[in-house]
Amino acid sequence: MTMTTEAVDTSAVAKKKNPAASPGGVDAQLVGQLVEQARAAGLQLTGEGGLLQQLTKRMIEAAMDGEITDHLGYEKHDPAGKDGGNFRNGSGPRRC
Repeated sequence: MTMTTEAVDTSAVAKKKNPAASPGGVDAQLVGQLVEQARAAGLQLTGEGGLLQQLTKRMIEAAMDGEITDHLGYEKHDPAGKDGGNFRNGSGPRRC
């Protein structure tokens, strides 16, 4: 099911009175700017290729990168992981 921007009311996000960070730590003004930029570019907010899908993909990838860094105990490209026995094995596009 694909929804268009007309089906989603985002006016409350873009016009929030207090642009400070919400209790969750996300800057509401930044979120509003993303929504407005997506609308101006003609990008759908939901559905395949939409803003929500793109944000979700980036968030999941960032979380997974952080999880492997925490698990291995060193940052990506850090020489500390070389020849340590437990290392990053590279990455590539997902193949289904």
